[in-house]
Amino acid sequence: MAKLFTRNRIIGLVLAIAIFIADQWVKQFVVNVLGLRNIGDHYPLLPFFDFTRTNNYGVSLGMFEATSMEMRWGLVAFTALIALVVLVWMMRERRLWDVLGLGMILGGALGNIRDRFLFGYVIDYADLHIGEFRPFLIFNVADAAITIGVVIILARALFIGEKPANEHSDVSPDANAPAGAETKPDA
Repeated sequence: MAKLFTRNRIIGLVLAIAIFIADQWVKQFVVNVLGLRNIGDHYPLLPFFDFTRTNNYGVSLGMFEATSMEMRWGLVAFTALIALVVLVWMMRERRLWDVLGLGMILGGALGNIRDRFLFGYVIDYADLHIGEFRPFLIFNVADAAITIGVVIILARALFIGEKPANEHSDVSPDANAPAGAETKPDA
């Protein structure tokens, strides 16, 4: 049986915990230190980046908004199930980049699940803009980690294939040929 807590998996778990802690810390900083307690409260930071408080009652891009207590707890349960699947997937992976991507997704998911559990919504505050143009919705550290993690997983799946066990996997060896003899594919 393979070892459950390999070096890469421990790195993934530590990354998930670090993202969770960073997400919660920044949310507390924005709310308690900067005083952004109400929707629309605003703190200008850079010409292209502000802290603007909003509450997200839905999931990604505000979809599937929880408008009742049943929907809120259903969303908590559903996202917790997804986080559990990501954890199991991460604990089965061996490759570092895959584990890192999954760790980012897990840490971000846990940060947002905690918000939804405690408040019924996710606290968002990061407002990236060019003048009045906003290429993204207002987001948080957890959202950014989830997005980057998904990009890593997709990039690995699309652009970095598995290395074949046999370099000449297109030509199957002829079982009847003597050892070391060249074989030709069937015409």
